[in-house]
Amino acid sequence: MTDAPRNRPDPHGLGRVFNEVAELYDRVRPGYPDELFADLVAITGMDARSSVLEVGCGTGQATRSLAALGYSVTAIEPGADMAALARQRIASFRNVEVETSTFEEWDDRGRRFDALVAASSWHWVDPSIGWRRAHDVLRPGGWMALLGHVVVRRPGEPEVYGETADFHEQFCPGNPAWGHPPLEDDVRTTDAGWGLVDGPGGLFGPTIVRRHPTVQWFNGNDFADHLRSLSLYRRLDRDVREPLLDAVAERIRTRMGDRASRRYLSVLRVGQHAE
Repeated sequence: MTDAPRNRPDPHGLGRVFNEVAELYDRVRPGYPDELFADLVAITGMDARSSVLEVGCGTGQATRSLAALGYSVTAIEPGADMAALARQRIASFRNVEVETSTFEEWDDRGRRFDALVAASSWHWVDPSIGWRRAHDVLRPGGWMALLGHVVVRRPGEPEVYGETADFHEQFCPGNPAWGHPPLEDDVRTTDAGWGLVDGPGGLFGPTIVRRHPTVQWFNGNDFADHLRSLSLYRRLDRDVREPLLDAVAERIRTRMGDRASRRYLSVLRVGQHAE
C-alpha cells in the first residue's frame, strides 16, 4: 500500500501526520477504482441492507463509493480535520456517519457490522488489538476487507524515483525507503494474503485477492504535492522536505517533460469471519 510503514508510529500521532494537510491529501491521493467495489460486492454478497464499519476513512474517498452502494456506513477517522472534510464530502448521503477516533479507542456501543473496510489505513492499526477487535465487531459470517494501492513500475518506463535518486540521497542520505518500486508483474506473482500487514492468525478465513492496474499523471509541482501527502515525507523536517521536493519538481519539468506517472496495482484483500 502507498503508506505502509513497518515500524508503526504512535497511533495518537497518526491524526497529525495527515491532518495538517487534509485538503492536499484529498486532492492528490488516488481514489479506488469501481472494479474493486464490484469485486467486494461479488465476493461478499452484501446488499443495500448491509452495514459497514470503515476504519481510517481519511477524507472519505472510499466512503463515498461504499455509501453509493447503499450500505449503512459508520466511518471512523482519528484526524479531526480529515474527519471534518470527510463529513463535507459525504454530506449528500444519509446512510453515513463519521466518528473521530482511532480504532483501538473507538466506542462500538455494542454495534455489530456485516463488513469492516479499511482503505490504505489498516497498517496504522496496532495488530495486537486490531485483528481481534475487527473479529469482535463483525457479525458471524461477516467480512474483513482491506483496500489499498501498491506502487509499481513497468520495464523501460521513466519513473520518478529512478530519475531523482541523486536528490533523495543528497537531502536524506542512507534512507532505505528510497528506491525503485517493484515491477508490476513481480507484485502480481508475490503479493498474496494480507500483504505487508501482520496477519490475523485464525480469526479470518482464506484471503481472496483481486488487483486492478491504475495510474495517476502529474506535472512536476503536483507530483511534489503528492509526495507532501505521504507519511514518509511528512516525517522529514520541513527544512529537508521542501528543498528535496522542489528539486524533484524541477527534475520532472526539465528531464521528464513535466509529465510523470505514478502507477499502482489497486488491491482488494477479503477474508470471512471465522467462528
